[in-house]
Amino acid sequence: MNILIIDDDPEIINVISLTLRVGWPGVEINSARLGQHGLDLVETKQPDLVVLDLGLPDISGFEVLKQIRLFSDVPVVILTVSEQEADVVSGLEMGANEYITKPFRQMELLARLKSTLRLLYSPEKSESFIKIGTYNFFPQMRKLESRHQNISLTPTEATILLHLARNRGKTVTYASIAQKLWEGDYPGSSEAIRVYLRNLRKKVEKDPANPKIIKTSPGIGYYLFS
Repeated sequence: MNILIIDDDPEIINVISLTLRVGWPGVEINSARLGQHGLDLVETKQPDLVVLDLGLPDISGFEVLKQIRLFSDVPVVILTVSEQEADVVSGLEMGANEYITKPFRQMELLARLKSTLRLLYSPEKSESFIKIGTYNFFPQMRKLESRHQNISLTPTEATILLHLARNRGKTVTYASIAQKLWEGDYPGSSEAIRVYLRNLRKKVEKDPANPKIIKTSPGIGYYLFS
């Protein structure tokens, strides 16, 4: 397992590295303090996972992510101080697999990094396809297909949609979704789940502001209506 950390703070790099070495024996760690150097390492080292800060001194983390997605589908976890919803949405829409804010709990970080790889490379076994509205949902392929549209889902989006589909008509709580994604709840997980659901609605709903498929149970969670 090869993990690349792109962060300009040497203390953060040391903390992440120590956390990984203790909780993930045998992991190989590379690091870069500049965005351009990080891009070079993604290309030459071909890491299994990238941990990316947004506040880099040479180019922004968003630009690094944008450039990575031009040539690689390596899972990228953003780890940054910014809690702004616009940054969270932008990061996920640009192709990040996860978004975690600093300061972070070390064991939570480790669990979420492992979960990112688990969702990506070990998708949950399920039905060959599930009917959702006008779409056929193929969980293993992480795709929605209809007569006029083919939609690709991220591993996280596919996991959430499958969880909702298996509990169709029942409210799935925030805690239940967190357990499915990260094998445990953590502070701030509800906010992250709201972002994932917002992006998922943009893909499946004709009018995301007035959803007909993925409904909200205020303060509790979500349910699949169709």
